[in-house]
Amino acid sequence: MRPQSLFCLQVFCVLALVIPLTSTVQTQSSPELVQISPPTMRRTAPPSATATAEELENRGDELRIEKDYLDALDYYRAALAKNRNNARVYNKAGIAELLMQRFNEAGKDFERAIHYDHGYADAVNNLGVIDYERKKYGKAIKQYSKAIQLQPDSASFYSNQGAAYFGKKEFEKASEAYTKAMQLDPNILERSSHNGISAQLPSPEDRARYDYIIARLWAKQGDRDRSLQYLRRALEEGYKGINDVYKDPEFAGLRTDSRFTQLMAARPPAIPE
Repeated sequence: MRPQSLFCLQVFCVLALVIPLTSTVQTQSSPELVQISPPTMRRTAPPSATATAEELENRGDELRIEKDYLDALDYYRAALAKNRNNARVYNKAGIAELLMQRFNEAGKDFERAIHYDHGYADAVNNLGVIDYERKKYGKAIKQYSKAIQLQPDSASFYSNQGAAYFGKKEFEKASEAYTKAMQLDPNILERSSHNGISAQLPSPEDRARYDYIIARLWAKQGDRDRSLQYLRRALEEGYKGINDVYKDPEFAGLRTDSRFTQLMAARPPAIPE
C-alpha cells in the first residue's frame, strides 16, 4: 500500500470509497424552496513561486483535508508545474476534482497518474469510483478488478467492487467481494459506512437487502453484535426475505442468542421513507 495514498472507497462508496460529494443546491426553511449554492470560491493565498514541489504538494494535502478542494487543486497544479511526471500528485488532483463532482477532469488526472505509473492501483480504483458515481456499475467492476490484480491485498478495492456488484443487483457476487474485504480487514465495512452505499441504493428494498447481507456476513464472522445491528436495520427497512434468517446457515450461531430471539419477537416496524 502506498503511504501517500489518501483515497480508497469502501460502499460501503465510498471513500470505497463510496465518497460523499458536495451538493450544488441548498434546501431552505420551506420544503418547497430550493436555492442554488454560490460557486466554489478560493479561500487561501495562491501558491508561492519559490516553494518546492514537495512543499506545494503538502500544502495541497492540508487544504484537501480541510475540504478546500479548489485551493488544493491550485497547489497540486503548481507542484506538477515543477515536476510534471509525478503520478502521485496527479492522483491527488483527481481526488480533489472528484470531490467537486468534476468527473471528466478527475478521470483525466487519474489516467495521467496511470500513464506515469502503470502499476498505480489507487488511481485505477479511483477511475472505478467515477464509473460508480455515474452508475456505470459494469465499468466500475472492471476497474476495481484491475486494481485488485495490481494490489490483491487491498480490502478497500474488494469493498468497492462489492458495492458495484450490489448496484447491478448481483447480490451473491457482492457478498463474495465483501467477504474477501472483511477477511483482509475486519473493520472495512464500518469505515466505508452504512450511509455511504445505502445512499446510493435506489430503493428501500435494496437498502434492506444490503443490510441483511451485511448482517449475514457479520454472523459468519462470529460477530454477533454487528450482525444484530445490521439485522435490526434490515427489519426497520422492511426486508421482505427476513424469514430467511431462520434457515441461512450463517445465522446458526446467532439463532441461539437470546438477543436474536428478542429482536425477532419485537420485529421493529419498518421506518417509512
